Amino acid sequence: MLEAILACVGCALGDPSLPAAGAIPVDVELVLAVDVSRSMDEDERALQRAGYIAALSDPAFAAAIRSGVHGRIALTYFEWSDTIHEASRVAWRIVDSADSAAAFAAAIPATEPGRTLGTSISAALAHAATLFDGNGIDGDRLVVDVSGDGPNNKGAPVDLARDAAVARGVVVNGLPILISPSRTFRDLDRYYAECVTGGPGSFVLPVNGIAEFATAIRRKLILEVSGVPVVPLPVSAREPLDCSKGERDDRFAPDPESDGTEG
Repeated sequence: MLEAILACVGCALGDPSLPAAGAIPVDVELVLAVDVSRSMDEDERALQRAGYIAALSDPAFAAAIRSGVHGRIALTYFEWSDTIHEASRVAWRIVDSADSAAAFAAAIPATEPGRTLGTSISAALAHAATLFDGNGIDGDRLVVDVSGDGPNNKGAPVDLARDAAVARGVVVNGLPILISPSRTFRDLDRYYAECVTGGPGSFVLPVNGIAEFATAIRRKLILEVSGVPVVPLPVSAREPLDCSKGERDDRFAPDPESDGTEG
């Protein structure tokens, strides 16, 4: 396992991290990785999409973009569960105005993904990290914005996927959704802080209620675009969180086909 991780990190530190000749300079290359796993019901998924669309269309977001050195960013979007939903992807776009931000928001598909059972944050992070390679863009910062309402319970260990992304120079920020707390997993905001996010200036911005969803997403996007330092969550005096708890708990979960158990 260690050899594989080191090999992955070694590959990540190679040529793909260098800007290509003629690449478009931007203040930040931002990947929006959005959880649509079964633990979120249809209303929550719709609320999440609406929150991103509203945030991207907000004049304050466009103003934050224009305030940067280059006055433009690059954005891409995809949804994930235990797999990557390619049909949901909005390919890289340069966003430099309210109109281009609104156009990106309008491109986010409203269709529901196929039936999904698990949550693989690690797969989402691994996929997101590859999207910076060969995209014809040269960002001053590389950021992955990952949202979700549960721990990693499928695929590779989440902290290893996070570490591999950070080794590439990627900053991972988290938007843990605490509207409907997991029956089996508490302290999701702490889990995101210790196991999911990483890199210089990374931060976690929890969503605790429906009314604050769009506002939280807007604030998070503005912070990511502007690069303004964020005060981190208070460090807990408790023992460090077990980042593999989600994967272990999933081995003993009831069959989700039988009783609608969260995924």
